[in-house]
Amino acid sequence: MTPVLELRGAIPIATANGLNLWVAIGISIIGNMIPVPFIIIFIRKIFEWMRKKSDGLNRLVTRFEQKAEKHKKTVLKYEFWGLFILVAIPLPGTGAWTGALVAAMMDMRLKSALPAIFLGVTAAGAIIAFLTYGVTVMA
Repeated sequence: MTPVLELRGAIPIATANGLNLWVAIGISIIGNMIPVPFIIIFIRKIFEWMRKKSDGLNRLVTRFEQKAEKHKKTVLKYEFWGLFILVAIPLPGTGAWTGALVAAMMDMRLKSALPAIFLGVTAAGAIIAFLTYGVTVMA
C-alpha cells in the first residue's frame, strides 16, 4: 500500500498475481483504512514536528497542506458527501489518505470523517474491481 496508489493499485496487482478478486478487495479495503484514523488524529502534530526539523520537511508539509486546501472547498460545501466523493474517485491524488488529510485540516471529528472515508474506499474498491474484472475477462 502506498499513498498514491492505495487500493487503486493493490487490487489489479493482487489479481494479476493470482489472488481471488474478492479477497483482493477485502484486504485492500482493510489495508487502505488502517492508517486513516491515525492520520486524522496525529497529522497536525506530525506536521508541526516536521516544520521544526528542516526547511525541506517544511516545504513538504506546505505541499501536503496545499493539496488538502485544494480539496477543502468541495468537502466543506457537501460535507459528508464531499468527503465521500473525494475518496471514491479512483484517481491518483484522491483516496482515503488524502481524505483523511483533508478531514484533519478541517478539524472534522473522527466519528464524522471515518464513515464517509470508509464508504468512499468501498466505492473506489468496487469501481476498481469492476475495471479489473472487465480487463481480466477481456484479456
